[in-house]
This record gives sequence, C-alpha cells and structure tokens, in this order.
Amino acid sequence: MPKHFLMCPPEYFTVEYAINPWMRPEDGADRDVALRQWEGLKSAYEELGHEVSLIDPIEGLPDMVFAANGATVVGGRVYGARFAFPQRGPEGPAYLRWFAERGYPTKEAEHVNEGEGDFLTLDDVILAGTGFRTHLVAHQEAQEYLGRPVISLTLVDPRFYHLDTALFSLDGKNVAYYPGAFSAGSLEVLRRLFPDAVLATAEDAEVLGLNAVSDGTNVLVNAEATALQLELKRRGYEVIPLDLSELRKAGGGPKCCTLEIRGENS
Repeated sequence: MPKHFLMCPPEYFTVEYAINPWMRPEDGADRDVALRQWEGLKSAYEELGHEVSLIDPIEGLPDMVFAANGATVVGGRVYGARFAFPQRGPEGPAYLRWFAERGYPTKEAEHVNEGEGDFLTLDDVILAGTGFRTHLVAHQEAQEYLGRPVISLTLVDPRFYHLDTALFSLDGKNVAYYPGAFSAGSLEVLRRLFPDAVLATAEDAEVLGLNAVSDGTNVLVNAEATALQLELKRRGYEVIPLDLSELRKAGGGPKCCTLEIRGENS
C-alpha cells in the first residue's frame, strides 16, 4: 500500500551547533549538496508511488529538515514533539500546527520526546527509545493518547541517541537493528520479540545504515551500509541505496528526513 510521508526541504540546513556526536560545526555543511541529496530521497518515494507532502522550512531552524522528529502519527492522531535542546524547540509547535491546520486531532506533549526519532510504529505495538533524548514518562503519555502498546528500549551508545539511528521496521512485524546500541535488558526484549530480525554490523551502524525506510518491499538505505544491503537483498527486499552524506553531518539519514502520516486505519 502506498504510504504518506511529510518532508521539509533543507533550505536553511547548516551545522552551526553540536547537540549530537555527529555534528562538527568546524567542518561546515553545503546546503546545496544537502538539497540535491534530499531531492533524491523525495523523488525515490514518489517513483515508488508514495505520497509526499511538504512543510515549509523556517529560517533559523536548520534541523527542521529532519521531519521524523516533529511528531508521531498513529491512527490519524498526532502526538507532538517536545525537544530536549532549545535549539530545536520551535520545531515541535511548527509541525503540530501543520497537522492542526489540516484537521488532524493533535496533542501537545507534556514530556520530552522527539517524535519518530524515538517512536517506531509497528502493526501492533510502538517501540520507544529512551536514554538520551525522549523521557521514559513520554512513553506512557504516547500510549495513553495513541492507544497502542508501547515497549520501552534503552539506548546506551551516544552515537545512536535516537531509536531510529539503531533500528528500523522492515514490514510492520519485523525489524533490523544494531545490538551494540541497546542495554542488555533491551537487547533481550528485542531478541524475544524479533527472533528473525536483521542484525546490522557496527560498520553499517556507524554510517547510519539503520536510519532507513522500508515500505515492506523496498528499503531506502544509506549507500555506505553495504553489508546491510546484501542481507536485505538476501531476505528478498528491493534495496535503494541513497547518498545523504551531507545530511549525515548533522546526524540524519533517510528516516530522519521522513515523517510517516498514518491514517485512521494504520
């Protein structure tokens, strides 16, 4: 089934502060290169038959391109983001306003959470990351509003500060993940829930190979994650490698740039 994605053009993209281990302001970032790479991701979605809506970027919010962090949408309801760092604070209200203006039921978050950066929605449950950004109590808040069971997972490696840097959904019932990103107890939970999961290598995780998007058939993944691509092909998935290296300078990849809008039946 075609999916509906919300994206934000990186018109104001830059790396001017450091709020995660990937960000090095002294190395600079090329906005034009980032825009070309982002356009490649958008075009890939459209060529696959998915719908892409756009939110207008706001000057002074260079990370607004990472739409996944802006909210979590399940069953047509929108749970807003409340960012951990003040540099990104205005993004949450901007995304929530976009949805409200289009008639979606919305909830302004009371607790710190960074949208789909830390909430990964499967068919029956939501996997929720904590440890660096999203507060544990936000998992409870999301469950109450979205009406879907939330399973908490603790991240322990600061390079993988959001769940979507360490794990992605393959088809709504199975996942791919990097074991080294999780606490011992969370790793046991993942092994129990997903005995047939795709396990990524450290090398692929370190190029944000897990910040990927799957529609159940096709997987859009950072081109440098070569071993992961081979395993996905072996499992029968069509792999679409992408170059988002400029956006990775701020810790982003395909998933970071993509907020899924799930309707009332999803």
